[in-house]
Amino acid sequence: MQFEQLKGLIAAPFTPMQKDGSLNLSLIPGYYQLLKNNGVSGAFICGSTGEGVSMTTQEKMAVAEAWAKCTSDDPSFKVMTLVGGTSITDGIELAKHAKQCGLYGVSFTAPFYFMPANVAMLAEACAAIAASVPDMPFYYYHIPVLTGVNFQMIDLLKEVDGRISNFCGIKYTHEDFMDFLSCMNFNSGRYDMLWGRDENMLPALAVGAKGAVGSTFNYAAPLYLSLMKAFEEGDMKKASDLQQQSIDMIRLLGKYGGIATGKAYMKLIGMDCGEFRLPVKNMSAGQFELFQQDTEQLNFSSFSSH
Repeated sequence: MQFEQLKGLIAAPFTPMQKDGSLNLSLIPGYYQLLKNNGVSGAFICGSTGEGVSMTTQEKMAVAEAWAKCTSDDPSFKVMTLVGGTSITDGIELAKHAKQCGLYGVSFTAPFYFMPANVAMLAEACAAIAASVPDMPFYYYHIPVLTGVNFQMIDLLKEVDGRISNFCGIKYTHEDFMDFLSCMNFNSGRYDMLWGRDENMLPALAVGAKGAVGSTFNYAAPLYLSLMKAFEEGDMKKASDLQQQSIDMIRLLGKYGGIATGKAYMKLIGMDCGEFRLPVKNMSAGQFELFQQDTEQLNFSSFSSH
């Protein structure tokens, strides 16, 4: 299968929620325009940031349909959806649905309850999903900090190479640069390696990454586009300073409780995506005020999406 390697910033959108925790799909067309206007080239929906594991199959279908509808006239904006990890049957159903909707691609992460015993079994699981949509790009999502499945991805590529024709690459959310570089160089660079750690974008660019998927691209895309431009122009001092700015911004996620802090950043740029579902902890009103003060110290508005 011929496919293009994705370049630039691919946002991992938050799933907008109403106050009662139900989906707020009406925000998605505006969300797409926000990303597009800020130079983002695609969206990776229903992933970690998008709370895919906290949604029902029907809800994930509804989110996929909403993104497909508002991006249908924009083939340059690539949307792929995470079809799951624990249930292969659900994954196949969601993959077929994504194809019917007209999304660009699908992704699958390692089963994390009944975990694959070895990389060969992980490849079997990938093959089962990919075979259900043979003419659609398939990406594996490597995020061992959440799945607990931490095989070397170079070993996975060796297992799937020549066997899964629509296996296009890996969304690589880990810090193993030795493995990442080996994957990039495997089979003359055949596979698309999308970097998934925003706070380490600069070293990923240094080893040849061309595309990245990240949550902070939702609200700080200009910062990363400037970083990439500085790197391309050989201005390493500027690129390093911009990466530090990214790190300082990301440190606030940890300070205020983790992944839900991203939706607080979205509020600051004028898009209220609601709160995260249980068991994720959300900010109190008092914490949000303190958070807002901290973002002012970072001069967040000077590099935020708008």
